[in-house]
Amino acid sequence: MLNHVLTVMDLLDSPQTSGDTLAEHLRSFSVPGATITVTPVTGEGGSTDFVRVVIPGSRGKCRGGTAPTLGIIGRLGGAGARPEFIGYVSDGDGAAASLAAASKLLHMAERGDILPGDTVCTTHVTGWAPTEPHDPVAFMGSPVDIFTMNEHEVSSEMDAILSIDTTKGNRIINHRGIAISPTVKSGYILRPSEDLVRTAETVTGAPAVVFALATQDITPYGNGLYHLNSIMQPSVATSAPVVGIAITTAIPVAGCATGASHATDIELASRFAVETAKYFGAGTLSFYDADEFSRITTLYGEATHIQTLGQTSGHTVA
Repeated sequence: MLNHVLTVMDLLDSPQTSGDTLAEHLRSFSVPGATITVTPVTGEGGSTDFVRVVIPGSRGKCRGGTAPTLGIIGRLGGAGARPEFIGYVSDGDGAAASLAAASKLLHMAERGDILPGDTVCTTHVTGWAPTEPHDPVAFMGSPVDIFTMNEHEVSSEMDAILSIDTTKGNRIINHRGIAISPTVKSGYILRPSEDLVRTAETVTGAPAVVFALATQDITPYGNGLYHLNSIMQPSVATSAPVVGIAITTAIPVAGCATGASHATDIELASRFAVETAKYFGAGTLSFYDADEFSRITTLYGEATHIQTLGQTSGHTVA
């Protein structure tokens, strides 16, 4: 996996980085049925390229099967903050992890190791993203808004989603490596998945680190509430269960910081995603307890209003 991470990081670490550059690398693997698409989008903060990679499984929906599909989303503002900062920034790690996972899965499939279920890896690529103030350290902004990201990165065929994001600009997680979130589904923060905890421990060789979530973190951006970062934003755009994979540090590090990325930590996030894809598609790994979720909604009702911008003058805003 580390080879794939290093190659992807090198391609991202350039003023000329683009979705086409990454797509060319991913298309070097010959995998029948795989699709790699690049969609340029321009927003108020500039332009970026959305990259989408679909790796078909042996029993996946792409081949008419019923095995579940895993989505692996790389969340970020940008891989670079030019012209303010020169070089690859810490915020790019989510994109690097998602694209490295796609690269690894394509390489596996080319060799004949085909997973049971389909895997969809999405992210966006730009070396020219804005920055914005945030406490305790500055955040990266993005050329496009969060709703545009969700539109291009979250799709209905994803039966579960891993959202990978650099999550270093806080004092909540004081650990270097990766941490996973509790499962979030349809406005509820559920207990952490035992299967994913076990996978994290297998991948890292250490006790799993599960980071705390507040209700604010699973509401959409734009409502004026404080958010840890954008790691859980895919959860507002889907009814599928979402788990965040945070790439973390022991002290706060700004997303716009250069020289702050650790390839071995990105490798852990990518390897965790690939291992999850193996077992989720095979039906031996679950993101949540479906019976318990049914019970909680029976007792307390739906919580999908948390996925909206809330109420204004008594009316719920979509």
